[in-house]
Amino acid sequence: MSAAPMDDRAESIRMIRDSAAAVAPPGGELKRVRDLRFQDPGFDAGVFRQMGEMGWIGLRLPEALGGAGLGLGEACALAEELGAGLVPEPLIPAMLSAGLLAAAGGKGALPVLLAGEVVVLTAWQEHPDTLEVPGTPDASRRFLPMAAGADFFLVPQQEGGRLALYELSAARSAVTVERTQDGGNLGMLTPNLREATKLADDIGPALAEALDEAALLTGAYLLGGMERAFAMTLDYLRTRQQFGRIIGTFQALQHRAADVKMQIALTRASIESAAAALDAGASGDARRAAVSRAKARAADAAMRVTRECIQLHGGIGYTDQYDVGLYLRKAMVLTNQYGSAALHRRRFMAVSPKVEE
Repeated sequence: MSAAPMDDRAESIRMIRDSAAAVAPPGGELKRVRDLRFQDPGFDAGVFRQMGEMGWIGLRLPEALGGAGLGLGEACALAEELGAGLVPEPLIPAMLSAGLLAAAGGKGALPVLLAGEVVVLTAWQEHPDTLEVPGTPDASRRFLPMAAGADFFLVPQQEGGRLALYELSAARSAVTVERTQDGGNLGMLTPNLREATKLADDIGPALAEALDEAALLTGAYLLGGMERAFAMTLDYLRTRQQFGRIIGTFQALQHRAADVKMQIALTRASIESAAAALDAGASGDARRAAVSRAKARAADAAMRVTRECIQLHGGIGYTDQYDVGLYLRKAMVLTNQYGSAALHRRRFMAVSPKVEE
């Protein structure tokens, strides 16, 4: 690859990061996030519309379908910045849905979804901790993030050995919503496809790719969160005094901070490597191995880093009023979305020998 395209790509990623400041201000101001916790729908529809106006929902779609035509390098950079700000709007689930609607030929709610005027969630999951999509007719679909604010649902259903895609209005759906640790919500949908519109006969391959991308973007979001939590912790270690000394000068705390920094660096390397592999056209087992390695690393590291950050803060870190705890709460919710660390390790072990061959 020549230097010019590499420079152009770096500039594109930098601009994406800068644009995130519109909804995730640098410095970690979390008042907006706190105000939305444990409220319905758990996010700001106006901010979601702003995401559409900036082209984020369609960032991965081709320009012919109204998207920006950018790669996973840019998408992961955006997710990372949003994770640093704990942005609650369901951008990653919306991007997944946009990919399926594009695979269906741009039918249904795609134009209004890309504009951020509606929230479309894909109801694909029937069982905990899986990336398999049975598409069982009439089966309940679970773990829908921010379902309290959905306008439409996409429902994959098994028909003749293929996964057909239906679009269902939330107003005509039976949805049960439960609160999550971070103040958001998860929904369970009991689909009534008699009220739905069929959009495509087979979206199985597109859905598998979309789930992989959602898993990788979730890993990037977790990376942003752990980096911000660590930055807050370093600030605390540099200012808090005990026994007349700055606690950051204590060797035991320095060793723990160094370990946290290493976990973050390894996670970044995994996320960026996977994004580069997918942007370069990795497919099949190579694609799955790259994604699973990155998501497993991010999920494990996010829990380890945020817990360690709270402990390094001492007693104040355990109070809900102190912001560092919000990052642990978010990690507790997101580490299992689109596959837990254990699931992705199993998948990596299953496919990596085939990649080496």
